[in-house]
Amino acid sequence: MRRDTRPEAPAPEPAATPAPARAARPRPAPADPGDTEPPLPDPARIDPDVLLSLLTRHGWCRRGRDGGRYSRWTPPDDREPATSLLVPADRGFEDSADLLEEAVGALSRSGVPSARAILAALLVPGDEIRWRRDTPGVGGAVPWAAEADLRAAAAEMLVAAAKAARARAAYFGARFDAGAAEFLDRVLVVAPGTGAGLLTAYAPAPDDRPVTKTLVRALEAMRDAIDLQRTGGRSDAFDAGVLHGVSRELVGSVVRLVRGSEGVGITLAWSPAVGVPQGFGDRRLLLEFTPGDLPALEAAAERLERSEPAVDVELTGAVVRLKRLQPHGSGAVRLRVLSGAEVDEVRVRLDEESYRTAVRAHLAGVPVRLRGRLERKGGFRRLSDPAGLVPVELDAAERARMLKALRAADADGGRAAEG
Repeated sequence: MRRDTRPEAPAPEPAATPAPARAARPRPAPADPGDTEPPLPDPARIDPDVLLSLLTRHGWCRRGRDGGRYSRWTPPDDREPATSLLVPADRGFEDSADLLEEAVGALSRSGVPSARAILAALLVPGDEIRWRRDTPGVGGAVPWAAEADLRAAAAEMLVAAAKAARARAAYFGARFDAGAAEFLDRVLVVAPGTGAGLLTAYAPAPDDRPVTKTLVRALEAMRDAIDLQRTGGRSDAFDAGVLHGVSRELVGSVVRLVRGSEGVGITLAWSPAVGVPQGFGDRRLLLEFTPGDLPALEAAAERLERSEPAVDVELTGAVVRLKRLQPHGSGAVRLRVLSGAEVDEVRVRLDEESYRTAVRAHLAGVPVRLRGRLERKGGFRRLSDPAGLVPVELDAAERARMLKALRAADADGGRAAEG
């Protein structure tokens, strides 16, 4: 039933006569544990300004004049003429809580795709990232592999942005893997049903704003570099983009999105609850890439990977694997890195004396320290020119911490392998 928000005329009864009690509005029943319906946001925690911003963002139409205590909204393009939301200007009015509850209910019953996105944004505050991948299909359905590629490429893009937020590099390889994986664990994905070829995720804000800001700058720089290379033939167009977060991994994620599609679009909208970060303006990022961009992107990916130099390091690591084919001579060692390099593990080939030192350190349960160069080939997991390998003595407390860290790393590796 639609609510009449006009002020009521004064009642003719004496003032002492009490007004009839308003019937209590039924509250939603507790969710059945077996119910597959997604949870709804709590109306008591909804900020009307945030809801109004989301309705505007998703193209809902405001009916009537601006201003006033309430505003009425309908779905875009008159898709559901019977759906209407009455939203209070703030929570200070007597019926604001009831109106917000009605609005949440109307959105949950709506079949308009943006209704679910609005509910998700209210339930999971964060910066909204949306991927749209136009893939040939039948009746709006797309091949299973196309949806798998969409999710995999989106994950690669977020990982690349998380790494670039830590440091700029043309090619990261395995560096910063752990921190990027932790960020990805904090990203939330909207429940399925937003449509084939569509994916919506929410990155925590403001805590992880550095990552989303880096993603915006890097994608804009990549789009500019593609245009420069396609129009002017400049092979170095992507080099300047590295300063803005462009990397081999980010370019590769866009290549995976575009290949096999008719085009992709990436949209980012800042969390209305947190606000727009300084320097970005009140605008919604929308960038598109087409199959015509693939030659420039593929050439850039090769160039960026080749351009990243080896890294001189002095690292400390625990010996987790030893291998040599003969009882004497050199051998290969795998180290779990404890400090000195932004990778989880490195492989290194040692001469006979250093190999024996590594064996003794492994048997004694102590780490080793050595110098060398992390090579680009293999994702910075191989250490060349090793020198100065020595065992590192630890007290009981330090050894306990090292063993705990190794067990945690092994557990994480096991979960990753299972996934």
